[in-house]
Amino acid sequence: MTRGISRRRFLAGVLPLVAMTPLTKQQADNGSHARMMEALREPDANTGRDAPLAPANGQYDPYGLLVPPRAQPHSPGRIREYELVSYDRRIQLTERVRFDAWTYNGTVPGPVLRVTEGDEVRVMFTNKGRHPHSIHFHGIHRGGMDGIGAAIPGSSAIYEFPARPAGLHLYQCHAEPLAEHAARGLYGTFIIDPREPRPPAHELVMVMGGFDTNGDQSNELYAINGRPFYYEKYPITVQHSKTVRIFLINMTEYDPINSFHLHGEFFRLYRTGTVKEPEYTDTVMLCQGERCVIEVDFHDPGLYMFHSHQSRLAENGCRGWFKVVEKGSPELAAAGALGLYADEFAECAPCRGELGAKALIKY
Repeated sequence: MTRGISRRRFLAGVLPLVAMTPLTKQQADNGSHARMMEALREPDANTGRDAPLAPANGQYDPYGLLVPPRAQPHSPGRIREYELVSYDRRIQLTERVRFDAWTYNGTVPGPVLRVTEGDEVRVMFTNKGRHPHSIHFHGIHRGGMDGIGAAIPGSSAIYEFPARPAGLHLYQCHAEPLAEHAARGLYGTFIIDPREPRPPAHELVMVMGGFDTNGDQSNELYAINGRPFYYEKYPITVQHSKTVRIFLINMTEYDPINSFHLHGEFFRLYRTGTVKEPEYTDTVMLCQGERCVIEVDFHDPGLYMFHSHQSRLAENGCRGWFKVVEKGSPELAAAGALGLYADEFAECAPCRGELGAKALIKY
């Protein structure tokens, strides 16, 4: 994501560069439920046509959203630069459901930003969507970098702040109406690694979210990393005897609570990734914007289900499997989709009334 673009070059190419001012009540009213329904129409084919989708063909990239960039050792005075662009994008949720999302860099959730405590963070943001947007970073920074104001369509802004404190954070759009911007997908993971590195582990990012597919301000589908049921159809392969570290975030709008439950194991729970002493449990509840780092050492190989412990959320997409294999397994080397339900998909169409992975064909 770092493009090597300098601040001077970026500013020279930005016309206009807007001041970060709060929206007026009239602007907020224009972003009400009625506007959300209007936006469900077919998007303009010319809007954001140069989005850096991942991958380039626009297909879902679960590996890119699941696996974070590697942690970098502390380096005094280092500047980390990123470019984030907001685009309106129609994304594929299931085989039969598409969703008109508002995205950072073309995906829901947006790309993982990972820095080290003490880095100077510089984010160049350009709004190529059709509505005012901003970026609000969780963490410690001066008020002017808080993302409360919004960049109007076609304009840009720069956010600069030191990376602190170490922990698991997030970024999101803070333009009004807040619920609409979160529900449409404008959020992503922001990891600040400690100066002293964490112990080695197999690291994963899992962002829980919901999708209001009919505009009634209630979610019909739920997902981890933007695709309902995906990790049930394609289990996540991990190595037996190697610690699995999960950066877990809840950004589910319209539901006050989401949760994560792991079958057959317990995990060490570090809330916000800032505490030293973990809790030992198999279930964690998170309100919207709440996050945690969990670490699990699987005792035995096999399949282990994970899901939201609210049954309706799990049955509508927020579920999946870990496939734990021994070191040296060909499945671990491939580290890709295992297609556990491939035969069922081949024989099941449309599988109406089915839950779980088969429901991908139902919608």
